[in-house]
Amino acid sequence: MNRTLATTVIFSGFFLLGLLLLMWGILLPDLARELAMSNVISGTLFTLFSFGMMLGGILGGKYASRFDFLPLFASLAAINALFILIASFMTHWAGFMVLVFMVGVTSSCKITIGHTIIAQLYVKSRFAMMGVMDFMFSLGTLVASFYVSGIYLWQSDWRLPLQFLALLWVTLALLTAISVRTQRGKGPDLQNTSSAPKQTLAFATIVRQPVFLFLSLASFGYGAVEFGTVNWFVSYAQQGLAYDGDTARLLLAGFTGGMALSRLCFALFLRWFSVHRLMVVLVTLLLIGAIIAKLGAEFTPIWLGNFLLGLGLGGLFPLILSAAMNIDSDKGPLLSGITILGNAMGVQLVSFGTGAWAGATSITTAYWSVPIAAILLWTATWFYSRLIKGRSA
Repeated sequence: MNRTLATTVIFSGFFLLGLLLLMWGILLPDLARELAMSNVISGTLFTLFSFGMMLGGILGGKYASRFDFLPLFASLAAINALFILIASFMTHWAGFMVLVFMVGVTSSCKITIGHTIIAQLYVKSRFAMMGVMDFMFSLGTLVASFYVSGIYLWQSDWRLPLQFLALLWVTLALLTAISVRTQRGKGPDLQNTSSAPKQTLAFATIVRQPVFLFLSLASFGYGAVEFGTVNWFVSYAQQGLAYDGDTARLLLAGFTGGMALSRLCFALFLRWFSVHRLMVVLVTLLLIGAIIAKLGAEFTPIWLGNFLLGLGLGGLFPLILSAAMNIDSDKGPLLSGITILGNAMGVQLVSFGTGAWAGATSITTAYWSVPIAAILLWTATWFYSRLIKGRSA
């Protein structure tokens, strides 16, 4: 595989995925108003998206290794663009929900492909490159707030950000397909990078091992914390704390900025910390940040809490996934698949649970779901770090 081409495509795709995933939460107030979505229905939107992510994780984990990765990634990008474009023309929440589910399926498959390609191409610098890849995802989430606000300066219509994003996905798909065809004409090998023959992989070979079971549990907590924040914080800040939309998005940018910085720099700290110890440091930092952000009422403590939450959370996922890839890199699609499954289950719990809790009480009370999820994540990560320490010894 042409490493420069593959890296450029995956990094660009992860940037657009970050933009896409955060946009659901940013656009939620306008979506809910125009499509007549209650708090419970709003929570269901995120639940359906996470169900799509789960299905995509299963399909990608089992079958991605049977195909050439880059052509598959380009095809999924084009399909993703089509679903997003159709969603932008919906006038009823039911049709919009179906399309959100389908976008979740294709997005999850692309994440699995991206994790596998980068882990296999950069064996000696796996931690750093996985971190940079997820940094591109975080950069997309950081830009999302400004992307939506910039388009709203021109015209305040939730459909336009989706339509422009669909155009970007089509552009990436076409450029990838053309580049792959050109490189094939020059002769380099653009096949699946794994040394193992193409085959359908089985999840049972992975989940029997305790270390990978705790990897999935940590991924569960990770998804609950990350998506609880990105999907509900803007609504919490506007409805619960009476901030306007621009200020709420700026507060959320503290979280996404912390995640981006963490993913870019966490590998540097491996010079002074062992892998398992850095996991505990990061997860403790995010727990402190989640509590500060919820207890704060003024702009500064909330922004600081969100920043600390993002700073601890950002580097945690590439760290725990890279540690798992070091154990068995040939099972990359499966390892990525189980993290996506765990992540999606966490998203379901906190997304639907927070919406239902907000419907029964208020969003101010329901947003405690994020600190609670942070406690669960801390516990799962601590046990996972002990198992990684044992394997290192």
